[in-house]
Amino acid sequence: MKQLREGFTTGSCAAACALASCLWQKEGECPACVSIIVPEGREYRAEIRPLSPYRCAVIKDAGDDPDITGGCEVWAEVAVGNTPGEINFRAGEGVGVITLPGLKLPIGEAAINPVPREMIRNAVRSVWPDLAAEVTVGITGGEEMARKTFNPRLGIEGGLSILGTTGIVRPMSEESLVEAIRLELQFRRTSGLDEITLVFGSQGEKAMQALQPESTCVQISNFVGDALDCAAELGFRRVLLAGQPGKLVKVSGGSMQTHSRYGDGRREALCAHLALLDAPIDLLRTVMNSVTLDGLIPVIREAGYESVWNNLCRSASRYASARTGNALRVDTMMLDGQGHRIGGYTDE
Repeated sequence: MKQLREGFTTGSCAAACALASCLWQKEGECPACVSIIVPEGREYRAEIRPLSPYRCAVIKDAGDDPDITGGCEVWAEVAVGNTPGEINFRAGEGVGVITLPGLKLPIGEAAINPVPREMIRNAVRSVWPDLAAEVTVGITGGEEMARKTFNPRLGIEGGLSILGTTGIVRPMSEESLVEAIRLELQFRRTSGLDEITLVFGSQGEKAMQALQPESTCVQISNFVGDALDCAAELGFRRVLLAGQPGKLVKVSGGSMQTHSRYGDGRREALCAHLALLDAPIDLLRTVMNSVTLDGLIPVIREAGYESVWNNLCRSASRYASARTGNALRVDTMMLDGQGHRIGGYTDE
């Protein structure tokens, strides 16, 4: 099987461009290339293209991933102040703005996610340790590309989001990803483990390491059914499936592949379980009109229906166990965006 090549996220690109913009202003010349260390700990060496004074660009290399932004031009421009202060962010051409509640950023903010913001801050602070600055990030052609994504449905208007939690783009070949999951599960099983924690991505793994340091995690992306099949075939006795509502609620409705192109139904499943708890119609309408499930966590808590997450976890456990013909026990844990447990089910 061909080894697929990894790439770097738009967040990594934006941070490299911000660093180049700062160096240009400090040294009087645009650098030909810069290097940053991405959150995963690897070096990203970026070739810089000067667009206009202090506006620097890179061409995103997404590796072998069919990323819509692969090959696009990401740019950043840093306006540095004369006095100490904060670093603020602006959406340039092709980067969206948050227009609805429920995302990780407040309404009106540029759609530059928290981890990329921290990467950019670190880049700016490496050159200007305390000066106030405004960072504008753009993606050439991003507004047109965004129409082919879910951004408009999520309330992100005018362009794409600057994303990434590790700084690395991992290729999304389904065949290779499933094989990688199988190989890691096989390694864990042959090392003597008969219990394993399945998480959807790096955020889930980080949260579970904090909540249950003794657990061993395997990242499964969207491949819930394939991972469960592998775990059953390899003879695992117990699986803990852990993640945020956006993924785990889909499993509660029987979805074993949680990528958006295979379907959704999250709000419908949540509404059904709330209705079984006699939740008022106004709350159900709020759920159906919500952009994300994470944004509903405090709403449901304030309304007094937090037990719905336990019920959804129970349903997810039963569907997941049924997928394996009840060959293994599947427990579930629901996490919020900060990695806190909001619900769970243990199949005693």
